Amino acid sequence: MKALILSGGRGTRLRPLTYTGAKQLVPVANKPILWYGIEEMVAAGITDIGIIISPETGAEVQAKTGNGEKFGAKITYIVQEEPAGLAHAVKVALPFLGDSPFLMYLGDNLIQQGDLSYFLHKFTEEPQSALILLRQVPNPSAFGVAEVDHTGRVLQLIEKPKNPPSNLALVGVYFFSPVIHHAIANIKPSARGELEITDAIQYLIDEQKPVTACQLEGWWLDTGKKDDLLEANRLILDTYLKSSIVGDVDDQSNVSGRVQIGKQSQLINCTVRGPVVIGHNCYLENCFVGPYTSIADNTTLIDTDLEHSVVLEGAKVAGIHQRIIDSVIGQRAQLTVAPRRPKALRFMIGDDCQIELT
Repeated sequence: MKALILSGGRGTRLRPLTYTGAKQLVPVANKPILWYGIEEMVAAGITDIGIIISPETGAEVQAKTGNGEKFGAKITYIVQEEPAGLAHAVKVALPFLGDSPFLMYLGDNLIQQGDLSYFLHKFTEEPQSALILLRQVPNPSAFGVAEVDHTGRVLQLIEKPKNPPSNLALVGVYFFSPVIHHAIANIKPSARGELEITDAIQYLIDEQKPVTACQLEGWWLDTGKKDDLLEANRLILDTYLKSSIVGDVDDQSNVSGRVQIGKQSQLINCTVRGPVVIGHNCYLENCFVGPYTSIADNTTLIDTDLEHSVVLEGAKVAGIHQRIIDSVIGQRAQLTVAPRRPKALRFMIGDDCQIELT
């Protein structure tokens, strides 16, 4: 069994953060989104992993993620020269996949940890051409939607239907037998000029090949938007964070709840209420850090109140006397404040920005 992670794409919904980096490397709880999927696959026993990368961001993904050794996996990088669809990515990966069954996983998705092993067992316990994961959603028109009979057999797939036959959305996690390559070879580009994986699965259905579905009961998030990223950060901190204070916290500081503070980080006269993760080599002075906040390595916060936010590596926030909430602050961004200040602040600030508030 192999795995194929899709880590290309332009990440337009997370701009400006993704102007200067891959969306799959944006951190959730101070760990790149992509790495959660890799760890899940290894935990499920899948260690031969291919990662689809784009020419624009592939070198960054490869440099940061490495050859898989730190995950207990072997990673092969496969360049998709243009974003021509999910099925096209599988086609490009054919030399890597060969005649092996495989898991396909969208690299900016997060599913609840531990679920992948269960679905892998469901796929391998009986012969089938494909198994797709579905999740009930309140707005099925925004997703690819499946119609499923009472036995779990998939009857049809419809991409963003105006009149959805169900509220079951495709999660972005698929298990395929090698027959999917034959299906992809027999479909044509969609109206948007891409080879759609939904069309390939529908081809299997039309050919009377067994395609089944399982509903995901745990949480699932597509982290392609700011609010989704913050929600993913909240869920990871809420579910998995364990307390660990390695940095220096002075006597005037008060740390409560589940909090991680990394090596060589320094807190002076700060209040921190978990769940919160603070990376390595950070400096915080006269700050309040509230629940569901992740602060990456080499970050400086001075005279700042922050809650339910994600701060990326190397950012500096100083003199902000109004509480910052629901915000994503990019790498190396700098926030300073002029004497006048607004009553409420909400930000999505891209990499290398410098912003002065008046």
